[in-house]
Amino acid sequence: MLGKVDHTLLKPEATWPQIQTLCDEAIANHCASVCINTCYVAKAAEYMAGRVPVCCVVGFPLGAMDTKSKAFEAKTAVENGASEVDMVINIGWLKNKQYDDVRNDIAAVKAAVGDKVLKVIIETCLLTEEEKIKMCDIVPEAG
Repeated sequence: MLGKVDHTLLKPEATWPQIQTLCDEAIANHCASVCINTCYVAKAAEYMAGRVPVCCVVGFPLGAMDTKSKAFEAKTAVENGASEVDMVINIGWLKNKQYDDVRNDIAAVKAAVGDKVLKVIIETCLLTEEEKIKMCDIVPEAG
């Protein structure tokens, strides 16, 4: 079961020893990945040496930064060794019905990560039923 779970530590006060412990736990428990903030990606990728993939978040936790910044963060994370990237959508754009902007935001981050895995965090607790359904259309369209 844990092979399908990202072992995650995204607290802003996370330290390298805590991330290292997270990595050790992920290895011991055969987790799908460790999911961490981008500042630790290079060090974690080196430490993990391919034993468990390194995943990171971009646009986290709010998703409200511009697309260019998210794409840059994602590209840098991949260059630093991330195998997967989790991005947060721009929730305000979705609520404004700026569907093309949301789609383009996702597409730009996907282009930045290339063949690496991109997961899209849509924060369902903040969305209406209609917005959740719309995101089910937008995400695949974005690639």
